Amino acid sequence: MTNESTRFGFILPGGSARQQLEQAVLAEQAGWDGVFVFETAYGVDAWGLLSAIAAATSRIRLGTMLTPLPWRRPWKLASQVATLDDLSAGRAVVGLGLGAVDPVLPSAAGDVTDRKQRAAMLDEGIDLMRALWHGDGSYQGEHYSFRGGSLVDGALAPVQNPIPVWAVGAWPRPRSMNRILRCDGVIPEYQLGEGRRPTPGDLRELIAWLAERGATGLDVVHEGETGAGDRAAAIEAVAPWSEAGATWWLESRWGGDQHGEQKRREVTARLEAGPPRG
Repeated sequence: MTNESTRFGFILPGGSARQQLEQAVLAEQAGWDGVFVFETAYGVDAWGLLSAIAAATSRIRLGTMLTPLPWRRPWKLASQVATLDDLSAGRAVVGLGLGAVDPVLPSAAGDVTDRKQRAAMLDEGIDLMRALWHGDGSYQGEHYSFRGGSLVDGALAPVQNPIPVWAVGAWPRPRSMNRILRCDGVIPEYQLGEGRRPTPGDLRELIAWLAERGATGLDVVHEGETGAGDRAAAIEAVAPWSEAGATWWLESRWGGDQHGEQKRREVTARLEAGPPRG
């Protein structure tokens, strides 16, 4: 059985904006707790899509998996997230990471590709966004300097205080995991050695490491894939991760043609079957 506190989200793998909007509405109708979209360098705009979903739904959480913050202007992203939070009456989540280096686009756009620098920019960007949502009108760091006035004093005050920030934490790397201490949730990226797949025991160790440093009550994400045709098998697949402490199971469908008709049918069928709760 899954832990009653575990919630269930779905990462929409792609398709047109209208197709993903329809899938998100279906997700809410079928009992899912959240819908997440991925943010790419170009293509369907994640925040425009999420705002449309906010207007068409009333309950599900809405967020990104993932936003590459080092390649965004943090103050602009803070405004986009706060706008979504307002439109959705407090249902926004932002998932942040370094971003996967594209062999063409980052260099063409002049984006930073050095991993260490991107990590420092991610940490500062999180602090800057937090400051703006808190009501601060300025921020000064090594990588970012901002003076633009307070969001809270204007027409863009977030509904949630704070808006949940989830970030990728590379386990068991302390430097990466320390980032999670300033966040509301962790998206584990397991680096356990070649050929070793993560286990629920690894997730327990990660949660214990955070707890030892005072980070309790965080959202803990686990991505996985279950089938639409066997509910009992789906529940059985989720249960060990739920019992280990995952607060969110995110159903994912990576690989293959993300925009093809077959993928769309797979996603629709899985959404209609409902979350593996039980």
